[in-house]
Amino acid sequence: MSKPVLPPGTELPAAPKAKGWRQLALLSGLLSMDSSEAAVVSTLFPALRSALGLPLSALGVLVAVSKVIWMICGPIWVLVAQRIGRKKVLVVFCGVWGLWSCAAGLAQNFAQLLVLYAIAAVGYAAGGPLVNGILADLFDESRRGRAAGWLYGGTALIGAVLGPLFGQLSRVPDGWRYGFFASGTITVIFGLIVWRFFEEPAVGAAESEAAVAPRQALNWSDVRGLLAGRTLRLILVQRLASTQLAMTSFGVVYLVDVRHFSTATASIVLPFALLTYVLGTIIGGFVSDRVQRWLPRAGRLGVWQTSVLGWGLAAGAATQIGWSSIWVYAAIFSVLGLLQGFVPGTNRPIVMAVTRPELRGAAFSLMISAESLGWALSTLLIGFLGDRIGLQTTFLWLIVVLNIVNGIFMTVMYRPYLRESSALRAAHSVERLAPRS
Repeated sequence: MSKPVLPPGTELPAAPKAKGWRQLALLSGLLSMDSSEAAVVSTLFPALRSALGLPLSALGVLVAVSKVIWMICGPIWVLVAQRIGRKKVLVVFCGVWGLWSCAAGLAQNFAQLLVLYAIAAVGYAAGGPLVNGILADLFDESRRGRAAGWLYGGTALIGAVLGPLFGQLSRVPDGWRYGFFASGTITVIFGLIVWRFFEEPAVGAAESEAAVAPRQALNWSDVRGLLAGRTLRLILVQRLASTQLAMTSFGVVYLVDVRHFSTATASIVLPFALLTYVLGTIIGGFVSDRVQRWLPRAGRLGVWQTSVLGWGLAAGAATQIGWSSIWVYAAIFSVLGLLQGFVPGTNRPIVMAVTRPELRGAAFSLMISAESLGWALSTLLIGFLGDRIGLQTTFLWLIVVLNIVNGIFMTVMYRPYLRESSALRAAHSVERLAPRS
């Protein structure tokens, strides 16, 4: 496939620095609300379980269905956005689509809840791939770690405010319904804010040397080309095997079922975990950029691997040792949040470093699809095994051991990442110097 070029002497418009951060704040708010529906389910599941008479495995089914839908629909939304524009997709399917979350609050049984929850997930699946691709168009390579950190930090900050509020709704009869109503309404509001104030950047705007058409349609050869890169394939395996996100879904339930705290008390750990996640995204993004300057060959990959291994060890302390005080759990969950916050500021720039600008949306859709599939499988397994062998034993193997093994596995990424990132930088240098005709 030949790569289109711009007219001689022209470059893609670069995004102004100040405006880039403002645009990022809008995207962070929208992305956070797309995740709020999952926060309602995970936080209020004990109350929802009592109201509808559900087993623990129902939580795994709800999370798994939404993540499988994200895996399937994410790449589709990338293709749709290339035809009608990323902003339109974000406004309609990540914003106004929140009306389906409101509808989920009206469910009278598990079947209705599952269907409405799944419909909402169809639209929300657009957020991750498109927002991460836009981030690469707003910020150059030297700032992407910090930008990704702030993006997900803002998302978590809003979650840190909403999480305990949702938890307190467990004290209200049918409070889980109000959680869905609130989540959907705020999502619609954020969608309208993005419609009014967000300015969509051109593809490749932060990399003037990459002469890329603003909306170049993908084809199967592009997807095959992406999967030909060994770094991306290894990242997909790593994300598929990561169960950090499952801890988000089952953390409160674990404290209720295994440690016998009330739902309202157990939800106290959420603001600690989410606020330190915010701190972790900011620190992680800064550390990622700084270490990459010190170790330009593989600094970010080293930071990512270290955070994964540290998270696995902290998860062992959180789930395999019984602590009498909720405040001890709050402290350990704070460490988990801090270390998990390092992930977006490291792996997002790594994907960008080995992927051409016009293919980054597709690359992120593949990565988020792998994350979603891994999240779906792990939540299903935790839900079903938790009913049979107990959550503590299930967490030992699927949360603690698997994440430590996953961190060790990341060692095989270094060689292909060094080769492929260097090749892409060399290709960009040649394009920048070559005459354009």
